[in-house]
Parts: sequence; structure tokens; C-alpha cells
Amino acid sequence: MTRIALVVSDVDGTLLTKDKTLTDAARKAAQRLHEAGIAFTITSSRPAIGMRFLVEPLGITLPVGPFNGSSIVDVNMRPIEQSLIPATAAKHALSVLDKFGVDIWLFTNEAWLTKNPDGPYVPNEKRAILADPTIIADFSPYLSAACKIVGSSRDFDLLVRCEAAMHDALGTQALAVRSQNYYLDITPPGHDKGTFVTATAQRLGIPLSAVATIGDMHNDVAMFKVSGLSIAMGNASDEVKSFASRVTTSNEDEGFAKAMELILKENAP
Repeated sequence: MTRIALVVSDVDGTLLTKDKTLTDAARKAAQRLHEAGIAFTITSSRPAIGMRFLVEPLGITLPVGPFNGSSIVDVNMRPIEQSLIPATAAKHALSVLDKFGVDIWLFTNEAWLTKNPDGPYVPNEKRAILADPTIIADFSPYLSAACKIVGSSRDFDLLVRCEAAMHDALGTQALAVRSQNYYLDITPPGHDKGTFVTATAQRLGIPLSAVATIGDMHNDVAMFKVSGLSIAMGNASDEVKSFASRVTTSNEDEGFAKAMELILKENAP
């Protein structure tokens, strides 16, 4: 195996447990990467405001990739590179989500906007990103500032059908992919976790063959495809695992920490 110089990790379902906890083992594993001279950063479907709390405990100094990697921000969550969903695509996306009757959120770089404060996954998102939504009556004034639009539903099969309909409606105007079984993310075209990994490797002057990525969901496949070593979490679906070169244990069984120990062992002289 090529010596790994950079690890890029997903957050939810990977670094964090089901209850959104960063375990001591995961934190210490990231610390050991730094001590071994291996660069480390994170990318997530989360908004920038929901990633800040991980920077210090994980010792992150590199830029991170919120919104499925379609934005790149510094450790203070200030945009370095930011892409937005084209306003016409954002309008089409809202129309499709509304047709399927799912709960709709819109994220700008600074805010989480929703019409429905009582949506089924609002408490989950508040706990995850440590921020409250701004309640609005109309999304229209914010279409030109949308970093991400999310459709959430307890009906997972409905969301799969909604994803297919979104692909048909948007084509190449925006990217639609599920970041959780209950979240469908619409993000700017031409940018994903794979482009974030590529940009980070270029920033460090290392080849993609020296990059390891780890994740658990469909939106992580893009970074699996570009990295030299890809690791799927044990809690990932069989489909997601099929794109990875390795599989670790679940996020409830220290899968991240165990994967980092594997990298450190194989990197040892």
C-alpha cells in the first residue's frame, strides 16, 4: 500500500456515534495521525456551523468541507471557496420536494432556514449541528444564497423515489444525493466530497494515491472513487461497502479508531 499522507473523514455515522458523540478513542486516533505526520481533515453534508465543534478536539488545522464538500472553509468556518446552487435549480428542487410532501430546509453559509419548526427531524438536526433554525414564511428571498437544500422524511422509500425524481428534474443543474436514509441533499453542481478530497491533496502537494478516506453513506462514494485507500464503516449499506477497498466496524464499535490504527500500522516502516 502507498504510504498514506492524508486522511479525510466523514462525520455522521463515521466519526460520531448514533447519539452524535465523539468518543475518546476517535479523538485519540486523530491525535495519533497528527503525531505520525499524517494530515487529517473532515468533510460532511453538515453546514459549516455544524462542524466548528469538532475542530479543536480533533486538532484540525486544514480547511474542512461542509455541504458535501461543495464549500471549503477555514477552521473558523470562514469561506475559502464557496459554491451556490443556481437559483433556478434551487426553485426546481423546492418544487420537487414539495410535490413529495417532505420537510424542506435551506442552508446558507450562516443560517438554517425552515418553514416548519415542528418537522420530524428538526430536533435531530438541532442536536447534531448545535444550532437552531430560523423560521421563515417563504424560501424565495434566499434562493440565490442556497449552499444546500435538504428534504427530510421518515419514509425512506419515498425519499429514494424523490431522489430519482430530483435527478430527472435537475439533470446537471445540481447534485442530489442522500446523506442519511432520512435526508436528501441538493448541493451545487460539479462539487462533491471527491472534489474536496482532490483540492485538499493538491493543497498539500500529494498524490491521490496517498489519501485515505472513510465514510458510511452514498455521498461518501465520490471520495472513495478518488482516494488511494477507501474505508467503509461497518454500518454502511452493502452498496456503499462495494465501492470501498476496506471495511471497518460500525460507528458504535469504534470503527473510525480501528481504521486509523490499521492505517498507522501499515504506514509503519
